[in-house]
Amino acid sequence: VALKRMLNFNVPPVKNSTGEPVWKVLIYDRFGQDIISPLLSVKELRDMGITLHLLLHSDRDAIPDVPAVYFVMPTEENIDRMCQDLRNQLYESYYLNFISAISRSKLEDIANAAIGANAVTQVAKVFDQYLNFITLEDDMFVLCNQNKELVSYRAINRPDITDTEMETIMDTIVDSLFCFFVTLGAIPIIRCSRGTAAEMVAVKLDKKLRENLRDARNSLFTGDTLGAGQFSFQRPLLVLVDRNIDLATPLHHTWTYQALVHDVLDFHLNRVNLEESTGMETSPAGARPKKKNKKSYDLTASDKFWQKHKGSPFPEVAESVQQELESYRAQEDEVKRLKSIMGIEGEDEGAISMLSDNTAKLTSAVSSLPELLEKKRLIDLHTNVATAVLEHIKSRKLDVYFEYEEKIMSKSTLDKSLLDMISDPDAGTPEDKMRLFLIYYISSAQAPSEIDLEQYKKALMDAGCNLAPLHYIKQWKAFAKMASAPTSYGSTTPKPLGLFSRVMNTGSQFVMEGVKNLVLKQQNLPVTRILDNLMEMKSNPETDDYRYFDPKMLRGSDSSVPRNKNPFQEAIVFVVGGGNYIEYQNLIDYIKGKQGKHVLYGCSELFNATQFIKQVGTFYNL
Repeated sequence: VALKRMLNFNVPPVKNSTGEPVWKVLIYDRFGQDIISPLLSVKELRDMGITLHLLLHSDRDAIPDVPAVYFVMPTEENIDRMCQDLRNQLYESYYLNFISAISRSKLEDIANAAIGANAVTQVAKVFDQYLNFITLEDDMFVLCNQNKELVSYRAINRPDITDTEMETIMDTIVDSLFCFFVTLGAIPIIRCSRGTAAEMVAVKLDKKLRENLRDARNSLFTGDTLGAGQFSFQRPLLVLVDRNIDLATPLHHTWTYQALVHDVLDFHLNRVNLEESTGMETSPAGARPKKKNKKSYDLTASDKFWQKHKGSPFPEVAESVQQELESYRAQEDEVKRLKSIMGIEGEDEGAISMLSDNTAKLTSAVSSLPELLEKKRLIDLHTNVATAVLEHIKSRKLDVYFEYEEKIMSKSTLDKSLLDMISDPDAGTPEDKMRLFLIYYISSAQAPSEIDLEQYKKALMDAGCNLAPLHYIKQWKAFAKMASAPTSYGSTTPKPLGLFSRVMNTGSQFVMEGVKNLVLKQQNLPVTRILDNLMEMKSNPETDDYRYFDPKMLRGSDSSVPRNKNPFQEAIVFVVGGGNYIEYQNLIDYIKGKQGKHVLYGCSELFNATQFIKQVGTFYNL
């Protein structure tokens, strides 16, 4: 909503205006591009009058009779470039929008350039948009994508980090969270765990919101904000958790569609990149090997299949794709049948009476063609994506890993020893084995004895694993143990429903044999449990000493005692140090059972297990 308002020169777009939109160009930097691209397609931009969208630092030609909307971060080089645009008189008028608040001195730089270029009258509007965060779903956001290594798990947890570096990281996170709440138009009540990076974020965010509320004239939270109507009159709860309360989940193998896509494919800002295998045809000797085609697909809110199934267990997804395909074929056959009747029997007398009836049918069939084509596009897309995921599941036995890890995390009895799993040459990549072992290590109440550990290490090394991540997890566990008891992960395991019975009929394109048909039972992960305690005001040793901040209270008080005793309707969970789709899905499943309640999930960065292991592995080399 905020972006559309900005693209409409900062006036809310009128719903049913018939006239043409005002044609304009959009100039953004990489930050702006990352914010816009998951939300608005090129077609939607065009419908809003954006004929061209260009990067600020690309070579742009002058288009003197068109207004330009800028959407950029207020950085030194961006502002220099904007001043240059003014001097070169590139556009008819300039609407300058900053993703994050611009400082007074930089504003003066632009003003000076405008005076120098005799272009003051052409700078139509200058706005701070407070949009410095990336929305991936209606209920999920992440802070940034450009230079995300600055706020990564590794950056926050580096042993050699200086206080000033830490301050900078915290300020970056708080700036984005502040933007998030300005856009929502709500002042949250903040809870966080003590002695963690999350607490530093809470203190700074509380201060920043407080200062903004004090300044009544310029407060961003009065009346006419966008979000005023979005939330009920009750204020939302913001739960700030630290990644370190649960390091097992980011390493966990998963079984739901969206989380699997993120785990095994290249899935980034709602776009998945696939390498298409180009068949097995043999190229003539000496010819260059065929290049793999790269294909990318957007998995967005407008994709109904994705919205419906992104949280489903993978076997269900495969079955649904197959059903969609069959219903599509039936519709397609119907259109063909009508056409043939009409084409052949248009001559003789008897057909005329039939014609009027069939014309109506054909008209409706033809008018449903665009819908059919869209359906076909989505079926092809998900067939390709699901097939790519299935290849990984089968070649790496991910179903076995998922089931085994769930058993470890829920302390059930294991049917096969961990050493056998690690030593099995057919199951999984070295990284899969490392993930499994780390989860075992993190979840075990007693760390394995030195003798056992050596045995495991040897098996891991024989399997080709890089042991660097273990060193860090070992230190982390020793430290976390002093701080608290090990996190528990509930006590249910997935129930296999036998192998795929229905999908195995010969017509299916997904050859699922040998893959277990596991069904998930809802069990709350640590982050979800914490949210449940705080949202429902349950007393629980895990969360009883969480700090409580209310930026609206005149004096901040350091207490854990909530003033508000009623359960919350809306909550935002934010993970400092990085999040993942497994936790997001777990929260969504949890809130489904709560009537009329909403939860949003945010994190400083989104990583899959591969990226997380890389970050954790680098500590060892310091």
